[in-house]
Amino acid sequence: MAYFTELPARFPKVVWERRFSFSAHTTIGCGGIAAFAASPQDTESMAELLCFLRAEGVPHCFLGAGANVLPSDDPFEGVVVRSDRLKTLYADGETIFAGAGVTGGALLRFACGHGLGGFEAFTGIPMTVGGGITMNAGVSEEHFSDVAVTVIGVERGKIRTFSVRDCAFSEKTSVFQSGIAVTGAYLKGRRASLQEISERLGSFRKRRSHLPKGRSMGCVFVNPKGDFAGRLVERCGLKGARVGGAVVSEEHGNFILNEGGSAADVAALIDLVKREVYRQTGILLREEIRRIP
Repeated sequence: MAYFTELPARFPKVVWERRFSFSAHTTIGCGGIAAFAASPQDTESMAELLCFLRAEGVPHCFLGAGANVLPSDDPFEGVVVRSDRLKTLYADGETIFAGAGVTGGALLRFACGHGLGGFEAFTGIPMTVGGGITMNAGVSEEHFSDVAVTVIGVERGKIRTFSVRDCAFSEKTSVFQSGIAVTGAYLKGRRASLQEISERLGSFRKRRSHLPKGRSMGCVFVNPKGDFAGRLVERCGLKGARVGGAVVSEEHGNFILNEGGSAADVAALIDLVKREVYRQTGILLREEIRRIP
């Protein structure tokens, strides 16, 4: 990466940062240092950058709001590609286009300002639109797969439009977890009164109010069919289980809190929980989080 000094001139629509800290940019608050971070300002510059990184064999990973991810403690000698500059927002009738870097809160405020409902279930979820699409974020009643119309992404350095079928959405996953960068999405809303939107927001916020406070990744495991991961963790007596500075929340078994630990502590606790739940129930929990790099 000695040629870093040449990259800002080569990619004028990309903002570069040296020594990017994962611990400072993730909700779990741990992880090592990446050599560089890059923030393209539009889809075209994202495509150009990814084409270059791929051709040069430069290691890279993607990061949105930094929730639902567990970075390694090790240094990352590569580029963290961020979507934080992709914040275009506009409405066309009941459809909203949102850039990948638009936060969930910004999306909700924009939709409300245009009299559009249908996005209230995302309130309080720490995410960007790009991360929400990639992880198919949401709650039991509604996920991004329910509101997505088409998604704009970069695959192998080329800009592509993905239909909902192309996205291969399923429970907390999508085709974009295979290394395709989301740069924006067209999302369908519906006409709603401010009172209706406000009431739905209040209902979803109330449901989230009991979730544990502190540094976490959100829910760690996908709920197995017909059950809840948190219930299984509690049933197996694992609430309060600890490895170093990582602990399973006493309030919610599907949350792991970082109380000053390392990424290795968190990873070891995840593995412990999976082993013990499988030993006691025969159910192998699937991780909802994404490990990076």
